[in-house]
Amino acid sequence: MAKPKKSALGGGVNALFQNKTVIEEVKKEVSESVVLINITDIEPGDGQPRKYFDKEKIQQLADSIREHGLIQPIVVSKEGDSYRIIAGERRWRAARVAGLKQIPAIEKNVSRREVLELALIENIQREDLNPIEEAEAYQRLIDEYKMTQEKLSEVVGKSRPFITNKMRLLVLDKDVRLMIIKGDISEGHGRTLLALNDKDNQLVAANLIVENGYSVRQTEELVKKLNKPKKVAVQDNFSDTSFIEVKKIQNDLKNALGTKVKLVDNNGKGKIIIDYFSADERERLIQYLTEKR
Repeated sequence: MAKPKKSALGGGVNALFQNKTVIEEVKKEVSESVVLINITDIEPGDGQPRKYFDKEKIQQLADSIREHGLIQPIVVSKEGDSYRIIAGERRWRAARVAGLKQIPAIEKNVSRREVLELALIENIQREDLNPIEEAEAYQRLIDEYKMTQEKLSEVVGKSRPFITNKMRLLVLDKDVRLMIIKGDISEGHGRTLLALNDKDNQLVAANLIVENGYSVRQTEELVKKLNKPKKVAVQDNFSDTSFIEVKKIQNDLKNALGTKVKLVDNNGKGKIIIDYFSADERERLIQYLTEKR
């Protein structure tokens, strides 16, 4: 197997970023370091900040690879008899879907720490990450590699306020963060929800955003209403405040019963509708409710 040219990583990630980006470093080595590696000998890197891969986009890339081949090699590091991906996991996943047996790769002789650093920063530079993954990558660089926000700002080419605002998203409810990852709500919606006095309202408010198609401006108005003292809030069936309280109860019942629940409320009176989808599930619910008496 051809040996890659020694890279400028001896001094760690800071040395690499003094003069060039990861992408420029890779391009420099492509002509002399590309090797073909069995796709089954390659594993995802544990430093990969991306947690969510869009299946439709993977399929689209796989279709392109079948037609045109894989134009840009992935970057790997040798570990024992296998290889760890530094950059290009999406391409590797698509190549597997496309049925490739081998994949072009650039092998870098770097330490495990440098593998993690490169995987995190390369993804940030490519803007391949969703807002939550990017925030988690910043947090990991600070926690594991003891980077200050000032140094991190220099390394990734982002301002300190940009990094600070991005990392604030990690304070959101985990289910709200997942909604941002999936694209159900935007980063702007998420930042607006941070202003809620009661963190328990975040998920229910996020569901309201999806159900009603609220813009960020409309979400700001919703947050203002929810932050008002209850004695000031309008208590009718159509107020956002009462609706969000009903939604919270529905979520609690759904989690307790393990099935869809609808709560119809009219000024404290109403009914609870519990869905079941089989005779077995009906018996399970009856038994659960009977035991709770």
